[in-house]
Amino acid sequence: MTVAGLFDPINLGGLRLPNRIVMSPLTRNRVVPGIDAPRSIVAEYYSRRAAAGLIVAEGLVISPTARGYMWTPGIYSDAQVDAWRSVVDRVHNSGGRIMAQLWHVGRMSHPVFLPGYSAPVGPSGVRADAKVYLPHGSTPPGSPRELEVDEIREIVRDFASAARRARIAGFDGVEIHGSNGYLVDQFLRDGSNRRTDEYGGPPENRVRFALEVVDAVIGEFPSERVGVRISPVSTHNDMFDSCPQELFGLLATELGRRQVGFIDVIEGQLGGSRDFGEFDYRTLRSGFSGAYISSNGHTKETAAGALAGGGADLVSFGRAFIANPDLVERLRRGDRMNEPDRSTFYFGGARGYTDYLNVDDSVLNSDQG
Repeated sequence: MTVAGLFDPINLGGLRLPNRIVMSPLTRNRVVPGIDAPRSIVAEYYSRRAAAGLIVAEGLVISPTARGYMWTPGIYSDAQVDAWRSVVDRVHNSGGRIMAQLWHVGRMSHPVFLPGYSAPVGPSGVRADAKVYLPHGSTPPGSPRELEVDEIREIVRDFASAARRARIAGFDGVEIHGSNGYLVDQFLRDGSNRRTDEYGGPPENRVRFALEVVDAVIGEFPSERVGVRISPVSTHNDMFDSCPQELFGLLATELGRRQVGFIDVIEGQLGGSRDFGEFDYRTLRSGFSGAYISSNGHTKETAAGALAGGGADLVSFGRAFIANPDLVERLRRGDRMNEPDRSTFYFGGARGYTDYLNVDDSVLNSDQG
């Protein structure tokens, strides 16, 4: 068996990726207020990272009722599509490939973010023991209202519409946000889904919403250009499931039957320990016929090990890409990494967003200083 390396090319849904390094979706909150479209600096931010094998853009809200954070970009209006087209064109002109992540937060919202100060929605009326962030500080999310079946089908159509707009904007594909305690994840796991109809109860019912979303999105993009992000054991946003191996094994098998291009798997706790507990990610991977992206807290060494050991086809990096726009080259050469400034992760302007230097720029500036 040929051992894959970080810098080996791979074909993903007809896209030739020059390496196995994926830039994870990273919410950065740089939008034009009022229209929630990416600001002009967003094109510079992504294009400087175009050496990644694949960029998965930050979560794009699929409708005004899908929002749960301030200043997160959408993909449901013409103005947003036009702005994202400029970003995508800049990435393509820099030799890169970029997919959109489609996002509905579900119960992880608050009436202040929603039309008419309405209640958040979810598979069930189960409020998360978590925090959302308002202009004046953090607060528990609003009490969610259980979705009616016709409303579920409307949200499925919203995902399809968002995928259509992503295609019009020129994105190379889409990733459905099914992780981290947001709406798709809420339907999947029995800690948040207490329904007794066809969308609740046994795993076969709880995967229904996710698969309906996938089927709708495949109507807009070829299946091999569609991926799903999942977080089987992460407890982020008050999530848990009584039998994640069975649940996510079933989901992976069904996604494989649909010839979905990839699953993007957060292994362990989001932003925390990669301790898998009893969950077997190799079994999950074996039940899926597409590409497997291993995500969460990788270093060059762990990423190379995952590929060499057959545990992944691609590996994603998140915060390392924030501070190192030339991350691929730094990894290739073994150069020292910039450390990200956490105070600039969310909101703000160019500082901590487009002002990080490439390693060669740093050397040049040092020589001139």
